[in-house]
Amino acid sequence: MTGGLPVVLRDLALDVGRQSVALARSMHAGGVEVADTKSSAVDVVTAADRACEELIRASLLAARPDDAIMGEEGEDHAGTSGVRWIVDPIDGTVNYLYGLPEWAVSIAAEVDGEVVAGAVINGTTGTEHAAARGAGATRDGRPIAVRRTVPPLSQALVLTGFGYRAEVRAHQAACVAALLPHVRDIRRLGSCALDLCHVADGTGDAYVEEGPQPWDHSAGALIVTEAGGRFGLLPGRLPEVVPDGPVNALVTAAPAAAWDEFVTALRAAGFLA
Repeated sequence: MTGGLPVVLRDLALDVGRQSVALARSMHAGGVEVADTKSSAVDVVTAADRACEELIRASLLAARPDDAIMGEEGEDHAGTSGVRWIVDPIDGTVNYLYGLPEWAVSIAAEVDGEVVAGAVINGTTGTEHAAARGAGATRDGRPIAVRRTVPPLSQALVLTGFGYRAEVRAHQAACVAALLPHVRDIRRLGSCALDLCHVADGTGDAYVEEGPQPWDHSAGALIVTEAGGRFGLLPGRLPEVVPDGPVNALVTAAPAAAWDEFVTALRAAGFLA
């Protein structure tokens, strides 16, 4: 599927994402407070998360009333068109809460279960990453690609993140500690969506985290693959560590040429089941 509907959906995602960023910025200027928590006391929701998701839902349904919507903060909306939007109104809420720059609006669209369009907009800088299936990936409208000259693993800058439950973090930290001696360095910036965009435009070499949800990674995953990278949902070890928790995949991204070496290193570090 090239051009046509994916491009239309990408452009709509960008337009609605800009509206949501503007709302989130205006609400931040008035002061940010925690409105609720989710999986743990540190997994926070702000009033802006909810207001932005409401805006996104209303705007998408105004443009395409027959589409379905899955969002992080609200109930799923059923549709009949075969198109489903996957929405994270603020990815990196803790950064948003503290006034740190790495937070974003992430909007993806899938057709018959396949993600075909996505946009990730950095709420602080306004930088826009976007992609449509078969039409490539862009940063602020200009084509992007993963690193063309792939460094050896020992010179790779790896991006990662941590969950919100203590036992999950302990496992993730142990894996990262085992990986760290074998790479250039590790960065934990706080937004899965933006981490994937960093891999897509070459400002990062690879990304790994077990636990992100579809609204965190759907848009970024398409941007990575359309930029020439590889994205995978691999079997992680969290179900062994937290048997009563949700079954989450190991979200992984890297340039295609670096994929095998990176996955081998992840296995050696204990990330993979």
